[in-house]
Amino acid sequence: MLSIIPIPAFNDNYLWLIANGENAVIVDPGDPTPVIRYLEENGLSLSAILITHHHADHTGGIETLKMRYQCPVYGPENDPVSGLDYSLEEGAQVKIEPLGIAFRVIAVPGHTLGHIAYYSGSEDQGFDHATPLLFCGDTLFSGGCGRLFEGTPTQMWGSMLKIRDLPASTQVFAAHEYTQSNLNFALAVEPQNQDLIEYDRQVKSLRSSNKPTLPSNLALEAKINPFLRADISSVKEAAESRANQPLLQ
Repeated sequence: MLSIIPIPAFNDNYLWLIANGENAVIVDPGDPTPVIRYLEENGLSLSAILITHHHADHTGGIETLKMRYQCPVYGPENDPVSGLDYSLEEGAQVKIEPLGIAFRVIAVPGHTLGHIAYYSGSEDQGFDHATPLLFCGDTLFSGGCGRLFEGTPTQMWGSMLKIRDLPASTQVFAAHEYTQSNLNFALAVEPQNQDLIEYDRQVKSLRSSNKPTLPSNLALEAKINPFLRADISSVKEAAESRANQPLLQ
């Protein structure tokens, strides 16, 4: 049985560690130090490193971890990431034999041009986790989405649609604890959204105890995340009011 552990790093990053009691995979290790500490304290061997995009807070630990554990590094073909052993594009399959899990690569440009996400669902060979999993880096956050550093709004919306088409039960493992600030914005967009109001209450309670708000899930995000709901009339009307002009369909 797999466990998925958020390893805090920097101010608000989560480095997601997937483990089965003996072996582990780390996603976007921006800082190697807390990863090494966790692996050693729990007697785990690092089998692979998965990278979603090139930003330093997601890649800074590659060299140290690769040298220490002699493990392969997977990452995006179209993003400038150093140290990759396998460069991945849309539709590629990544099978991690020691954990018995496989991922399908989804291209999700917007935050960066070559950003990818890793999805594991019941249709993917080697899947042994009860719930579909999505490791989406800085593309989708709970209640929000990543800043457009390189891509266009059209690209990001296309990425949102790809994610929205995944099963509603998919757990979303975003890379930052941005949920509360995202919900502040979402409530300004849809102040009457009762699902959003209730989720905001839950998030405030979690954060007051310094607990993570992640992972989220797509069923919830479809109800509360304005960036997955941009084609919903209430969200579109709020955006038009802000822009003071009609927006294209």
